[in-house]
Amino acid sequence: MEVKEITNKNEWENFLSQCEEKTFLQSWNWGEFQKMMDNKIWRFGIFEKDELISIALIVKNVARRGTFLLVPHGPAIKNAENRIKKEVLEILLIRLKELAKEENASFIRVAPIWERTKENESIFNNFKFIGSPMLIHLEATWELDIRPEEEELLKNMRKTTRYLIKQAQKNEDIKILQTKEIEDVEKFSELHDKVSLRQKFVPFSLKFLKNEFLAFEDDDNVLVFVVKYKEEVAGSSIIILNSGKAYYHQSALLAEYSKIPVIYLLMWEAIKEAKRRGCTAFDFWGYVDPQKQPNHPWAGPTAFKMGFGGQKKEFVKSKDLPLNKKYWLTYIFEKIRKIKRGL
Repeated sequence: MEVKEITNKNEWENFLSQCEEKTFLQSWNWGEFQKMMDNKIWRFGIFEKDELISIALIVKNVARRGTFLLVPHGPAIKNAENRIKKEVLEILLIRLKELAKEENASFIRVAPIWERTKENESIFNNFKFIGSPMLIHLEATWELDIRPEEEELLKNMRKTTRYLIKQAQKNEDIKILQTKEIEDVEKFSELHDKVSLRQKFVPFSLKFLKNEFLAFEDDDNVLVFVVKYKEEVAGSSIIILNSGKAYYHQSALLAEYSKIPVIYLLMWEAIKEAKRRGCTAFDFWGYVDPQKQPNHPWAGPTAFKMGFGGQKKEFVKSKDLPLNKKYWLTYIFEKIRKIKRGL
């Protein structure tokens, strides 16, 4: 096996479309987004006898807590056989260690998209990885197969969810707008800031949201949904499309509309639009078990998502490979930060 840099977008995206486990965090456009955010990236392909068998987007993160190389939801592998996974990780790590030395990075962080099994965990353990002290990208999600007909999808929903969708459809005061205008990203950012103040979390910056929109806009792979109640904006969501899947990536709902089923109709319209565009799955982007972790910040949103039907998908938790002593300062900093956020 050997590692080569990939410079052709079609080659990258065609391979990704063949991978069963993937998210848009390994897409070509996510790499473009990272460059727009002034982050250095590399797109590596792992080849076996000239055949591409895996890809990995690498992002250099420079922060006060330390410099590290991140593999977001990768490496993506077409063949899920454990032997292949082990060999891919082994050859990729050789290149990443060289790169880390060149870029003065103190550790390598991998947020795998591999199923959470003992076998997959052991592969990382064999290479001296340890569990990351902080969540960078989601490690579990809720996903809905949207290939069935609309009536079947409605039938498979929780009874309350189905009822609220139908009630919202009958309510003439509720309107759903679908837009591709960057001005609506700015409006979303304003909503998101208001919600973050109420729920006490750090919102994505306007720069982040705009660049994310622009990175996926060229391929017509980003949608902004806006829901209005009595002509007033009540909430908004940003949906990203990539490689046959739709991702409910960003959302904001004003508190005063939480008892009106506006968000249920918005979600249903987003699912139908993803289906019309040929997507086979709708990823609700984020999951925790509401029964096991009722006080987790994501417990309420997860219960809402589960009402639409679907299944949980859990991935191997993020792993760190320390490369020098500086890493442990980062470890302590992130551990404390995680506790403060209640995650």
